[in-house]
Amino acid sequence: MSALSLRLPNSIHRHIKDIARREGVSINQFISSAVAEKISAIMTEDYLLHRANRASNAEFTRILDQVSHRNPLPGDEL
Repeated sequence: MSALSLRLPNSIHRHIKDIARREGVSINQFISSAVAEKISAIMTEDYLLHRANRASNAEFTRILDQVSHRNPLPGDEL
């Protein structure tokens, strides 16, 4: 594990302290968790963009053309 010196505005530090106390965790645990959540969100976005870039509109249309036509359920109409 590594140490990191972090400078935060007083207002953010105050919020972190209050929330960590309410959650029953240390400030360190709170910040570690928040950073992990942010990393997860960014990595998920990168993964989805990578998958989207591999997509083919022609293949998508071909697959949708195989779906039988049905009227939408009440409330699902466009």
